[in-house]
Amino acid sequence: MKNTLSLTALTALVLSSMVGAGVFSLPQNMAEVASPLALIIGWSITGVGILFLAFALLLLSRIRPDLDGGIFTYAKVGFGELIGFCSAWGYWLCAVVANVSYLVIVFAAISFFTDTPDNIIFGDGNTWQALVGESILLWFVHYLVLRGVQTAAGINKLATMAKLVPLGLFIVLAFFAFKLDIFNADFSGIEFGVPVWEQVKDTMLITLWVFIGIEGAVVVSARAKNRRDVGLATIFAVSSALIIYILVTLLSLGIMPRAELAEIKNPSMAPLMISLIGSSGDIIIAAGLIISVCGAYLSWTIMAAEVPYIAAQYQSFPKIFNKLNKNDAPSSSLWLTNGAVQLSLVLIWLSGSNYNTLLTIASEMILVPYFLVGAFLVKVAFERHNKALLAVGAIASLYGLWLLYASGLINLLLSVVLYAPGILVFFYARQQQTNQMPLKAIEKIMAYAIAIGAIPALYYLVA
Repeated sequence: MKNTLSLTALTALVLSSMVGAGVFSLPQNMAEVASPLALIIGWSITGVGILFLAFALLLLSRIRPDLDGGIFTYAKVGFGELIGFCSAWGYWLCAVVANVSYLVIVFAAISFFTDTPDNIIFGDGNTWQALVGESILLWFVHYLVLRGVQTAAGINKLATMAKLVPLGLFIVLAFFAFKLDIFNADFSGIEFGVPVWEQVKDTMLITLWVFIGIEGAVVVSARAKNRRDVGLATIFAVSSALIIYILVTLLSLGIMPRAELAEIKNPSMAPLMISLIGSSGDIIIAAGLIISVCGAYLSWTIMAAEVPYIAAQYQSFPKIFNKLNKNDAPSSSLWLTNGAVQLSLVLIWLSGSNYNTLLTIASEMILVPYFLVGAFLVKVAFERHNKALLAVGAIASLYGLWLLYASGLINLLLSVVLYAPGILVFFYARQQQTNQMPLKAIEKIMAYAIAIGAIPALYYLVA
């Protein structure tokens, strides 16, 4: 495998995978649930937690540079074959569902330029015209990644810079339009009739999703020119995203009263931009949203294809995915990923259904690997008798547990529906290997528990 990704490319990959569609709706999303005081507290908690998680990834990339693929390999080496597989399977499924959502959002945003009340073309991204457009974009990106991860990463760098232009413009204009009396009008949220701490908890449900993608550089760490760049890219990207998110949400509350901001349509940055520079603001934000989501989609395609390839190298996925084409791209893994995305797009079009529940459950699956990063660092710290590592690992682990709690434990339980098919893949992959370590008794019990637990979980989900 060629080591081709520079620090800039790795940073762009992480930043692009985090900063997607969510940032353009943050002003309304946050104003709906929290006062300025609660937002300041909420972002402070998130900032500390996410930076410690990023720092844990940096430390592990330095301490264990032999573990290519990051979060999957940390789970496998730290906690056994089954936990490692479930981490890879859950991450891959989350990436597939996220990619479906990005494609749908792109064409829902394009409808801003094409649709009228009397002529719906792309609608909410679930019309037949949208399906055709989404499929073309899907296989075009597939072609780009088949040309090589370096080619795709180069294009992603340009997309990342392009998406920062409308965000930067909004922040600068909002800074000059900011009015302290509007910001302070209901500083602690008395109008809510809800304690500040409850408001803070509600903000956490939003802040945790906008940082998914933090692991981007670690996932493709085997392709880094310099392994030390992996941790640095993660820290740079997370710090940049945190600053962007804080400025967008807090400055918005100084432009428009919170109650009014909570009522505007998403992407809420567009109406705010109109109030700042007139009707052209709508077009700037819509175009920025499309570029931003396309960049995030490209990043997630690279990461989604990398995971089955790495897992196959570690004998956790079937052998067929352990293949690179002449351009050093994980071709079999990419075909699997984009085939699953295409099938999902067709099902969405046929059913015209809302798949938000599936998206929420799949997103929950990525939080378990996040928790395991901190837990693995704790384990390494105990082995090395290092109190500093233990402190970082403990805080990262606690933040991971907080994310799981804040996002809803019921969704974590329902995620066994998506884990259950993976158990069959897990046993098939093990059957192909002749030098596998035998499963521990506890791992066998866990595997059967997941398979059996999927039955009531599926019934509950359907009901």
